[in-house]
Amino acid sequence: MKTPLTLADVQKFRNMEFLAKQLVEGFITGLHQSPYHGFSVEFSEHRLYNSGESTRHIDWKVFARTDKLFVKRYEEETNLRCHMLLDVSPSMYYPTDNLGKITFSALCAAALATLLRKQRDAVGLVTFSDKIELQTPVRSTGSHLHTLLLLLQRQLEQQPTSRDTNVAGVVHQIAQQIPKRSLVIIFSDMLSRQDDLEEIFASLQHLRHQNHEVLIFHVMDKKTEEEFDFAERPYVFVDMETGQELKLQPSQVREHYRAAVESYKRELELKCGQYRIDFVPVDISEPFDKVLYAYLVKRGKVR
Repeated sequence: MKTPLTLADVQKFRNMEFLAKQLVEGFITGLHQSPYHGFSVEFSEHRLYNSGESTRHIDWKVFARTDKLFVKRYEEETNLRCHMLLDVSPSMYYPTDNLGKITFSALCAAALATLLRKQRDAVGLVTFSDKIELQTPVRSTGSHLHTLLLLLQRQLEQQPTSRDTNVAGVVHQIAQQIPKRSLVIIFSDMLSRQDDLEEIFASLQHLRHQNHEVLIFHVMDKKTEEEFDFAERPYVFVDMETGQELKLQPSQVREHYRAAVESYKRELELKCGQYRIDFVPVDISEPFDKVLYAYLVKRGKVR
């Protein structure tokens, strides 16, 4: 595909493996043509030989061609272990006309998994709402990647199984399960009651205390969820997680709503900064590349 991928493409093609591959290949091509030459996007099945280690796996054919010592790399040799947490609570299925946030997040997760596999890193997937819905092992094989992409595709064909979100409880549970230092990537709109915020921050601090790196993609439909940009007419707004209905005209609450959302978002960013957690706001109308760039920056910090 020469043109950038859109949410409409995901709905049209319904082939996560194809779309993720196209997205990653286009991203890498663009990266090579851009000023971002500092990022490592060269993938190899070899690594340089380190003096003093066993010579058992040296590739002598490569040595004959290059006069340099390279060691063959195997599937279990990974640079990074990554756990991707995908929020599948009802609010992620907004806007309902195109399942915008869940669709955007699923494709980004698929692209990151593909990129991780290209770099021979290990990746696992967790989907959650008020509890963990699905959890896979963390592996780096091609067959595992294929399984992850199928699971992400199926997620778009399912309806939410819960009416609530419990980011804090799930993150606490994951922090207790991860045995090795890892990168934890979270895709969520982080929509929660104000009194849940402290518990969410405590769970994120739990991950950091366990020496894990954390990258949060705060996924929102900026036009409606942040700017409250609706035509001036009567609406019935329905809370997707509680079912509560509210009849009003946008102008009645727009100013107050915007201030409340901005305050909530600012608090999230400030707390994440305190805990040295990368917090990346993403708008589902933006290009997917922003997520891949943020991952590469974070990867550079993890190494």
